[in-house]
Amino acid sequence: MTFKNPTDHGFTHTDSTTFKNLGQEELVKHAIEFTGAKQTPEGSIVVYTGKHTGRAAKDKYVVETALTNQTIDWENNVHKMSAETFANIKKDIINHINSSERLYWTTANVGSIETLSLSAELFSTHPSHSLFFRYLMREDSFDPKKGFGHYTVYHAPTLQVDSAKHGTQSETVIAMDIENNEVLIAGTLYAGEIKKSLFSAMNYILPERGILPMHAGANVDTNKNVSIFFGLSGTGKTTLSTQEGSLLIGDDEHGLSDDGIFNFEGGCYAKTYKLSKESEPGIFAASNRFGAILENVVLNDKNEPDFNDKSIAENGRSAYPLSFIDGVEPTSKGPVAKDMFFLTADAFGVLPPVAKLNRSQAMYYFLSGYTAKLAGTEVGVTEPTATFSTCFGAPFMMRNAQEYADLLGHYIDKHNIKVWLVNTGWTGGAYGVGERFPLKVTRRIIEAIQKNELDNTGFETEGFFGLNLPTEIKGVDAKLLNAKNTWSDTSAYDTAATKLAGMFHENFKKFTKATSDVAAGGPTV
Repeated sequence: MTFKNPTDHGFTHTDSTTFKNLGQEELVKHAIEFTGAKQTPEGSIVVYTGKHTGRAAKDKYVVETALTNQTIDWENNVHKMSAETFANIKKDIINHINSSERLYWTTANVGSIETLSLSAELFSTHPSHSLFFRYLMREDSFDPKKGFGHYTVYHAPTLQVDSAKHGTQSETVIAMDIENNEVLIAGTLYAGEIKKSLFSAMNYILPERGILPMHAGANVDTNKNVSIFFGLSGTGKTTLSTQEGSLLIGDDEHGLSDDGIFNFEGGCYAKTYKLSKESEPGIFAASNRFGAILENVVLNDKNEPDFNDKSIAENGRSAYPLSFIDGVEPTSKGPVAKDMFFLTADAFGVLPPVAKLNRSQAMYYFLSGYTAKLAGTEVGVTEPTATFSTCFGAPFMMRNAQEYADLLGHYIDKHNIKVWLVNTGWTGGAYGVGERFPLKVTRRIIEAIQKNELDNTGFETEGFFGLNLPTEIKGVDAKLLNAKNTWSDTSAYDTAATKLAGMFHENFKKFTKATSDVAAGGPTV
């Protein structure tokens, strides 16, 4: 595709101040010289995002048209914006970028299959965000005419939008014009808004083609068996998909068709709090080398990252290309999954470390998307809070949840995919009393399932949620497998389980299109 020149978008920068598709070394140099990024002894650059250390979830907009009124789920925390307001904010962003000394223009694509990809370009004032875009998007030589067309992102992270003038919720705006394929981002330096906006576009496009978009990580083992890891930020998608002995397909965003799974991304955006060489060697190595972008990570007196210090944000991040990881599936694709894992970080300490779900339960828990919203992943969230995020990614799923659920059911039925609920949260009590499941326990559970060890294991039915729990897993203390057994006060567990079950039932009332069979997959109390 021949991209329009910046002047055709209204930019006034000259050739000498327009930097198109700068390489890694140049962007690192610019970030340090012009925007104050710091560099560690290993070569990573460290940037800080100020007020927004997570997504600005309440500042998301979509332009209202006849089409979007029929297809967008407006109740999913998406605000309506008029085409006129979008155009006026776009004009402000372009003027703001024109007032800056440099324009960074970066082109890429989203999606690892040519016919299922989206061409994209970013216009930004910040070199570190252009580097982020290069890492998290892809640089395949695809013909956009064979894919879904082209999106343009106008990025002015330091512009404070005039909320009184434009009628916005705040000075921060993340807005999409779906019919004209444009994204506006202003008032936030948090890089995650860039990738999530383009992945939201893919999540809107794919269901019309019968393809399930997934907020999930994925890997493939030596026998070509694929595992998919659904989950919100902080539940373990990146950690568990980056697993020794398996090849990483991707850690966050994928599509599933009858032909198999494919990654949207060209990189990873991993959480760094408590990151260590011992627990996550691949991510640690990728985060400590030249070119890695560390976001909101504290540096010690030797200018080295202290991943155990969350004084800036618990949602510290590391962005890097897939090439920084040793065990990567080079095609970013794989066959249809053998196992799906629904990851949840249960702050109540009620759910078991693993349960095998039947079809009704799989649909129910997919629609529910229960987890704890972990500190820092959104503005104003300072401690874990129980939340239900439809499809394990409600903020990025633009259509009605039932469309995605119907596609999930289709693939489970057609390909006999096994579905598992995995609690990576708390055991032995709620947050503040119990402790979080050790990563090595969760890894052993995942490994046992991938190796089909549970095929010959007995199961018991848990009493509050009707979940099927394995009675034994080699290398895991049997006491841990039933959450109630880990509580010193079992009556307190009963109270907490009843409370959580009630929350599930209350939340599910909104799914009026769900069949009685799916509703029956919920808690039994």
